[in-house]
Amino acid sequence: MQPLWIGTSWKMNKTLAEAREWTSALVGHLDGRAPEGVQPFVIPSFTATSTVAQILGEDSPVLLGVQNAHWEDAGAWTGEVSVPQAKDAGAQIVEIGHSERREHFGETVETTRLKVAASLRHGLTPLLCIGESAEVKDAGGSSAFILEQARGALEGLTEEQLADVVIAYEPIWAIGEKGRPATVEELVEPFAALGAEYSGRVKGLLYGGSVNLENAADLLGIEHVTGLFVGRTAWKVEGYLELLRIGAERARG
Repeated sequence: MQPLWIGTSWKMNKTLAEAREWTSALVGHLDGRAPEGVQPFVIPSFTATSTVAQILGEDSPVLLGVQNAHWEDAGAWTGEVSVPQAKDAGAQIVEIGHSERREHFGETVETTRLKVAASLRHGLTPLLCIGESAEVKDAGGSSAFILEQARGALEGLTEEQLADVVIAYEPIWAIGEKGRPATVEELVEPFAALGAEYSGRVKGLLYGGSVNLENAADLLGIEHVTGLFVGRTAWKVEGYLELLRIGAERARG
């Protein structure tokens, strides 16, 4: 049975001291074991990657990620970080194609495909983010849009490679401080479409977008959802630990 993936990206938040405090509290609570049926993961900023990796330790049940990585292994790419560099810092996951990267930094379907391939080439798990705007949703095109994003990024992968991919559906209209929490009813159709194509073929189908302690259990109850990718609710370690508890309760059935 697939574990429920419960993770967080800190985006551009936390100093090294704050990263140490959060991670140390998590390690102390877990005591070397993830909740049964749950795969925890955390994606700090690049500056905190090595620090978080050291605190987690080599045999940690918590997977560590980076929020982006370049598709080339090395070269004259000022300001970028390569997958080998991310791996060297302790990363096991590469977040790819977040809507903020697409909107503000020119991420395209083509670059997501290149980054997915680079991550797999070096043995890291691509966490592919997909999601539609409010305009696309209102026009009734959510499922077609996100499937196009996913297919474009995963084009050419073998079934074996696809089995190492995690997909996170994060509708743009539900993300961030100004996002509107999605209702369960709004998510049934997109996950039905994703599930029909990718359920059982990828490591996980996650939902992200204004996830909080009140709606987490209901979101995990949606068919084909096998995890949550959480923002600000998990930025305080107490919130993240509660999400892990909710995930474990759901995993127990």
